[in-house]
Amino acid sequence: MSKVLFSSVAYARYDEDQTLPAKFGRMLEKSGLAERVKGKTVAIKMHVGDGTGYSTIPPVFIVKLVDFLKKNGANCFCTDHYVYKRNPEMRGYTASTLGCPVLDDCGYFGKYFYTKEVDYKTFRHVDVAGLIHDADFLIDFSHFKGHGSCAFGGACKNLAMGAVTDRTRHELHALEGGIEWDEAKCVHCNACIDSCNHEANSFSEDGKYQVDVHNCTSCTHCVKVCPTGALKMTSRDNAAFQHGLALCAKTVLSTFAPENVYFISLVANVTALCDCWGLTTPSLVPDVGMFASDDIVAIERACLDSVKVENLIPVGVPQGMELGTEGHLFQRLHGKDPYVLINAMEVLGMGSQQVELETVR
Repeated sequence: MSKVLFSSVAYARYDEDQTLPAKFGRMLEKSGLAERVKGKTVAIKMHVGDGTGYSTIPPVFIVKLVDFLKKNGANCFCTDHYVYKRNPEMRGYTASTLGCPVLDDCGYFGKYFYTKEVDYKTFRHVDVAGLIHDADFLIDFSHFKGHGSCAFGGACKNLAMGAVTDRTRHELHALEGGIEWDEAKCVHCNACIDSCNHEANSFSEDGKYQVDVHNCTSCTHCVKVCPTGALKMTSRDNAAFQHGLALCAKTVLSTFAPENVYFISLVANVTALCDCWGLTTPSLVPDVGMFASDDIVAIERACLDSVKVENLIPVGVPQGMELGTEGHLFQRLHGKDPYVLINAMEVLGMGSQQVELETVR
């Protein structure tokens, strides 16, 4: 059994002490982190969001964590990829607000990384972000939500997609398959072009859809937003992609001693899509609370099990969309079984799905 600390958003009275930030403070005191981070440089890997999205981790929780770390003798910084162009200050992520720097994990130009070789199908390189690799301690602080490619985005996705380079993201997404364009269905609305965060697609002078494979990460944003179905992924292999994600996260984590890693996940503002889309849709389910653990598999399992289809808030689903009828809510929404990723992590020896939940009130 792997212990997972949990604090619920539920409250008994109108009292600041009953709020989730207050409970999070008590969770940190109970976590055992105080002695483990003393004298160390701690990288807080989070998602800074993008565009006009507002469903990322509220700054109050980051401030609580930073204050706790500094109080216990740690030096810390928050980090993600593409920080320089995502305008994190729009979501309150600044050094003056959080109490620590907010840095690009691969450096400003995205060229600071350490390559670890892997061998899984066409997946060959895990380029571990340099600033994360060089830290003494890693806190994987994730916002738990849905994800079009991964079914859900949590602790694993936060590392496998956010603590590596574009080359690694491209190799990972390539496990899903390629992008196929149906010219007869295309109305040249440019939704696919506008949705691309990597400036990887365009229309040629004669109106042909083209992809710059150097920039494309196969994130499928273009496929998701196409109103006519002119774009689609070919040779989809979600199981291979999920295994690749698990292997990538394991490789990132292998640069740290097990006692120098900790996982925290916020299950609130649980939206259909990843924060990288740069937009926020209504929540799929009511807010649940905060989870923390030494075990990445256990915390992912606990978070996933807390998001229940019977608690669905209908407005969180696009109008007119019919959900599937089988499996987890994220499977009904995105057509992919989220437990495939958790099973892959367990097979790779990253942790246990046997969860002992301990409530921190």
